[in-house]
Amino acid sequence: MQAKHFIIVVLAGLFSAKSSSQEPLQNRKPYAAGRFYTDKPAELKTQLQQMFSKAVRKKAEYAPLAILVPHAGYVFSGNVAASAYNQIDPNRKFDRIFIIGSSHTTSFSGASVYCTGNYETPLGIVKVDLELAKQLVTENKLLKCYPEAHLYEHSLEVQLPFLQFHLKTDFKIVPVIIGSSNAETAQKLAGIFKPYLNEKNLFVISSDFSHYPNYTDANVVDQITAEAIKSNNPVKLIAALARNEKKNISGLATSLCGWSSVLTLLYMTEQMPEISVDLLQYKNSGDTTFGDKDRVVGYYAISFTQGKAINHLKEFSISGEDKKFLLKLARETISESILKETTPKIDQASLNVALTTPCGAFVTLYKNHILRGCIGHFEPDQPLWKVVQSMAVASATQDHRFDPVQPEELSQMEFEISILTPLKRIKSVNELILGKHGIYMKQGNSTGTFLPQVATSTGWSMEEFLGHCSQDKAGIGWNGWKTAELFTFEALVFGEGEEE
Repeated sequence: MQAKHFIIVVLAGLFSAKSSSQEPLQNRKPYAAGRFYTDKPAELKTQLQQMFSKAVRKKAEYAPLAILVPHAGYVFSGNVAASAYNQIDPNRKFDRIFIIGSSHTTSFSGASVYCTGNYETPLGIVKVDLELAKQLVTENKLLKCYPEAHLYEHSLEVQLPFLQFHLKTDFKIVPVIIGSSNAETAQKLAGIFKPYLNEKNLFVISSDFSHYPNYTDANVVDQITAEAIKSNNPVKLIAALARNEKKNISGLATSLCGWSSVLTLLYMTEQMPEISVDLLQYKNSGDTTFGDKDRVVGYYAISFTQGKAINHLKEFSISGEDKKFLLKLARETISESILKETTPKIDQASLNVALTTPCGAFVTLYKNHILRGCIGHFEPDQPLWKVVQSMAVASATQDHRFDPVQPEELSQMEFEISILTPLKRIKSVNELILGKHGIYMKQGNSTGTFLPQVATSTGWSMEEFLGHCSQDKAGIGWNGWKTAELFTFEALVFGEGEEE
């Protein structure tokens, strides 16, 4: 059946795409319903409610201009997709929502804007802004009214039920399928759409990440791709995708199936001031009960926000009970990992909002009040509970300064957790306040960091704090910090016996 569909789409492309705009209005019927998600309305609403109940929500001062969302079957990527949509105020009114995806069924020059009718899903009709759609096609040779490109394309359709369920106000969409896989087209498309990238509209970019490597390789490849996207630099994204391809990773068919759509967005945002690209959540199909770990597909939820970065720690609060939970989780995770080589299962639905908020965090281990291990993760791209769990294991087994923690040491371990604010680039060490700020320095591939409490516990001067970090952690010499990139961060620190 899929082969037949492909032939139909390709043959249709031989005819003039512009002629379709003269045909009577005809709604685009659901294709992915019953394939990528259920076609039963009541069941679909229940599934969406469950996915949003587990979605992460990052507090932000400004609303996203764009979100990057996966488009696989809901049982695989639905939870990650819900986390992207969960950043949108459900009561927000948009002039229109641009939904952009890269064609999976055929290639053609430029991009197709659906302008012959509305879209339909099991939850009802989604209105297309036909006036703008036809205007875009009329004014831009790169855009076509080519409905055949949309008929069997799932990447746009699967986004619509999330919008229908989440948004409480009426909205119109501008559905765009990109048929050309080259950077030049992406750059030209960015020029067409950039005037609409503002607070009045929302851009939804539809793309999955790596296809078909094993679970471990997917985590590595997808992080490289995500960091390139986070740089908000299209050249870096192109380079990252090329590097991934050259690694000849077994099974890897692509690092980013909708790369032309993502590249189009980056060409729009790269020169915009104060753009914040936030990695909200990552999973791959191997994290679900329906997928295996030998052949996976990766999924990321990412938001693009324009506005000055805020101090998330000032808006972030955590109760004494949540602190106790995290410290207990760290202890139980290390014990189970060392003794049974497993990790505790967590009922995510029962967790408080603070525990599911994406945060960076360090887990520090002490034995008889002497440091025994410390490893952390800076990026706020995973829920706090998950970061604490993974960093606890890393601190006990992967800190190269110490031997792995042994079973007989478990009862002697003391735990401390540091929840981090985002990194802030500084131009002068005069911006660094000892005891309040941690330091992160980077020179080439060498990096080093000290948590804020290091300066307090050691009594070091500013020069000693920077010198030891530069020499002992980054390995770039005592004075290496003077030519390194410097970043500060703050931390909410708590340990066992001081959770209140």
